[in-house]
Amino acid sequence: MSTYVRYRPDLEQPFPDEEELTRQVVAAMQHANEQVAAKHRHGLRDAHAKSHGILAGELRVHPGLPEHLGQGLFAEARSYPVIVRFSTAPGDLRSDQVPVQRGFAIKVLGVPGARAIDDGFSTQDFLLVNHPTLPFGTIAAYADLQKILEKQPGQSDSQLQLAGLAARTAARVLHRAGRPIPPSVETLAAANNHILGETFHSMAALRYGDYVAKISAAPLSPNVRALTGTPVEKKAGESALRDLVVGFFADNDAEYELRAQLCTDLDTMPVEDASVRWPDDLSPHQVVATLHLPAQDAYSDARRRYADDVLSFNPWHALQAHRPLGSIMRSRRRAYAQSSGFRHGYNGIEQHEPATIAELPA
Repeated sequence: MSTYVRYRPDLEQPFPDEEELTRQVVAAMQHANEQVAAKHRHGLRDAHAKSHGILAGELRVHPGLPEHLGQGLFAEARSYPVIVRFSTAPGDLRSDQVPVQRGFAIKVLGVPGARAIDDGFSTQDFLLVNHPTLPFGTIAAYADLQKILEKQPGQSDSQLQLAGLAARTAARVLHRAGRPIPPSVETLAAANNHILGETFHSMAALRYGDYVAKISAAPLSPNVRALTGTPVEKKAGESALRDLVVGFFADNDAEYELRAQLCTDLDTMPVEDASVRWPDDLSPHQVVATLHLPAQDAYSDARRRYADDVLSFNPWHALQAHRPLGSIMRSRRRAYAQSSGFRHGYNGIEQHEPATIAELPA
């Protein structure tokens, strides 16, 4: 039987220059935000700016979970309303033909309990991406990543597509040679597959009640599992992913399983470096809940405006029991707040955190 690492505050070990590195990251994000806002005359998120679908659903916590899984939000079998936003990673509005990482953000509503920060909210956000690790997995490496991302607003979609093709070619060559793939190559080497068939990961660690875990969401119902690995057609256009999501949910329900991968060894499953993949053989992903998304209009004008302009998804919208961990997550406490403040201020829209699912427009 696995021995799961117990959470304790000293599992986190801040970098000596972490405050300065965080300042650099936040400044770079702000500069990119300003560039994109000037380009579109509209404030966008510094990451995951483009949405492809916004859905109302239900998170159903499984009954009878063992003690190590029945923690925090998952301590008792009950259902919560959720808002789910499918998105693309860049902080700009790029063609869906550009193969970059895709996002799956879950906002769980009406969650009681002590908060990670005293924000007065009752939501638990899980921000997931279709890659198990963050190649730039420490605050020092993340500061270097921001220098790359700062340049992207000036690059065309064609330039990004060519960079992605070159990165995928380089990754295949390095993989065959048994050599490590540099973080810059790994970041650009995403495949362009149907977003609903993807498996999504928190990449970084978070507290899991008395333990530590990474969270993932994987296709469960046969109709979304059948979409895994299906390439996006090149002729499908710049909003191909939106069209796929809207077309699917016009007539179909979908289910995903929410899973926890608990830390069993801090040396091989570090908290401070999100670039290290936690081995599945040391700790498998264990299902804790089912995410049910019924058929609906996934991208009405009113819903898109609400999700893109009013809502904020933030890993620090969290219970104390699911406090984000590691230097990347600590930097996001400042970065997300600043980005959201800039976006809402630029657009003249008041920030708001929903209390009920009725606040999501139809």
